[in-house]
Amino acid sequence: MTWLQIVVLAIVQGVTEFLPVSSSGHLILVPYATDWPDQGLAVDVAAHVGTLAAVFAYFWRDIWHLIVGFGRLCLGHRDTAGRLDGNGLLAVYIVIATVPALLVGYLIYRNLGDGLRSVELVAWTMIAFAVVLYAADRLGMTVRRLDDMRLGHAVVIGCAQAIAFLPGTSRSGITMVAARLFGYQRTDAARFSFLLSIPAIAAGGVLEGYELWQTGSSDAMRDAVATGVLSAIAGLAAIAVLMAWLRRSTFTPFVIYRLLLGAVLLYFVYVA
Repeated sequence: MTWLQIVVLAIVQGVTEFLPVSSSGHLILVPYATDWPDQGLAVDVAAHVGTLAAVFAYFWRDIWHLIVGFGRLCLGHRDTAGRLDGNGLLAVYIVIATVPALLVGYLIYRNLGDGLRSVELVAWTMIAFAVVLYAADRLGMTVRRLDDMRLGHAVVIGCAQAIAFLPGTSRSGITMVAARLFGYQRTDAARFSFLLSIPAIAAGGVLEGYELWQTGSSDAMRDAVATGVLSAIAGLAAIAVLMAWLRRSTFTPFVIYRLLLGAVLLYFVYVA
């Protein structure tokens, strides 16, 4: 791989993993637009590790509170009002909400492989879920915070996350859509989406890492390390920008971007 390919792939993965525009869809489009060869499994693993590192770097306080809260929950600690630890319950909800995505991801991995990697599919999902994102953001109230998360809400959001295996959907986008429909504030919807990404991204990285270990390939390690570092930096920047933006505005710019990109792709698929 050239350094240009490494930089482009790292930035695309790091940025689009967290913005509601679909990382898988953009990664499918990169070789389509550039005619570059497949980047290889080692680079895929590194990109996942890099984006996971970005979540840990930005949300380390939240993650620490989840770990401590889970420990308190396991020990049966309650507050003066007799309530269980809220952070501990949130940690449990995140684990439960991850199950649907793990099941669907495993079934797709075993039965379809790369069968969904289609530019035409990306084009249509870009447009369809742009409409869904816009509707949910407009219709959803902003009355709930992360402290209001309930098991039923988490399960529905987790089931929504499983839909993101359709390239062009966006894992972060569809989970934030589900949270917004339950009335969660935009920043809290984004926080839960990013925290929910930790086990999902980790599971994908472990699966790809196992495949890499089986192949015994080490030729692409330099490229992988560079991709991982750059993906982490790009991902951290994307999270910071999105969280700052959602404190004062809506998802509309991402809706417009998805519609425009989907329209351009449909033109190339059906006309050009």
